Amino acid sequence: MAAQYSISGTTAKGIAASVERAVADGGLGPGDALPPVRRLADELTVSPGTVATAYKELRRRGVVVTRGRGGTVVAPEPAVASRRPPKVPEGLRDLAGGHPDSAFLPDLPGLVAPSTGPRSHRSTPRLPQLEDRVRAWFEGDGVPSECVTFAHGALDCIARLLTTELRPGDAVAMEDPGYHHLLDLLHAMGLRTIAVAVDDEGMRPKELREALRAGARAVVCSPRAQNPYGGCFSPARRDELVEVLRQAPEVLVIENDHAAEIAGAELNSLTEGGLSRWAQVRTVTKYLGTDLRWAATACDPVTLARHDGRLLLTSGWVSHLLQAAVLTLLDDPSAQLLVTRAEATYGERRTAFVKELVRRGIPAHGASGMNVWVPVRDESAVVNGLRTRGWWVAAGARFRMASAPGVRITVAGLDTSEAARLASDFADVLGESEATYGG
Repeated sequence: MAAQYSISGTTAKGIAASVERAVADGGLGPGDALPPVRRLADELTVSPGTVATAYKELRRRGVVVTRGRGGTVVAPEPAVASRRPPKVPEGLRDLAGGHPDSAFLPDLPGLVAPSTGPRSHRSTPRLPQLEDRVRAWFEGDGVPSECVTFAHGALDCIARLLTTELRPGDAVAMEDPGYHHLLDLLHAMGLRTIAVAVDDEGMRPKELREALRAGARAVVCSPRAQNPYGGCFSPARRDELVEVLRQAPEVLVIENDHAAEIAGAELNSLTEGGLSRWAQVRTVTKYLGTDLRWAATACDPVTLARHDGRLLLTSGWVSHLLQAAVLTLLDDPSAQLLVTRAEATYGERRTAFVKELVRRGIPAHGASGMNVWVPVRDESAVVNGLRTRGWWVAAGARFRMASAPGVRITVAGLDTSEAARLASDFADVLGESEATYGG
């Protein structure tokens, strides 16, 4: 247990709350051990059963995990403390955040006048004009659009879909490496993750089949611009994955097409394969505005009913003001021109950087999207080495479950003229780390 924090409480609820406060405040960090049940019971003058009940509740809520003889420790990603990225040190180029280049984000439209009259937004949760626009958007990429709905961003939608389908302890097949916020979300929901390895064409069929055999009840994947690896489904890979998924028709398949318009790759969607349970989620935050917390989803009828039923009981609908702003930008020629320029520019920057790395004998992955994944032996050595040269990149640990180490570099703001310098610095850092750690 961390020496600077003492657990308190005389009831199971009080003890659990004390531990949770410590984790939220940083007094207890990931991996810190909690005292054995009997020892803490003696210290607090309570029964061992009271402490055991507190620990059980903390495990249920994703705050701690039990490691057999290793005892009870704070979870690697505790549900009460989001794994926020470290603050970018002053003076460094931020290539770690996964953010778009602000030069390609359109100005947001002025505030739309709120709707008036004594009507219920719950009865008309989606603006008809935006719903029609979204149907055309999906259909243009071959995604069935008979059933569409909206949510407050991709993570909000995925969380609601999983909540209506699964229960704590159920397993979800996830990309490895994968999007760290999704991994954190599933942990907070009490769901188990089964790692499915990815390559430049996305999820690998063999590993997906093994995950389904291991009991996965849902699959979450990215058809393109996979974060952090950059993979995108080829037609052949899409067909292989569909064949695997057809053997498990009860499994919900969620495609997170978060960077649709700037991915720099055509969509080869699993939703074209006639699956029973599916949803494709799209958002606009990466290319219309990071503050536009809106997502559109196409899905099967059962999934639509369950999602909208839960939405009705919570927020009820997505703000019509937000919907109107999104519709304005989707139909604004100048905004769409910026999106087109962004996709082309991100592709040039990604390709230029990968080319410079490969020219120096450094393998790299970035077939689509805004990120490049570079396998390394020691993430900390590379991150710290690049920091001394003025670059700030993301260590891969936040994205990985069972996959090998690497670093993620967001190239959206990396001009092609800078690619050679960053690649050269990267090569120098790798050389130094290999000399230090034995090659």
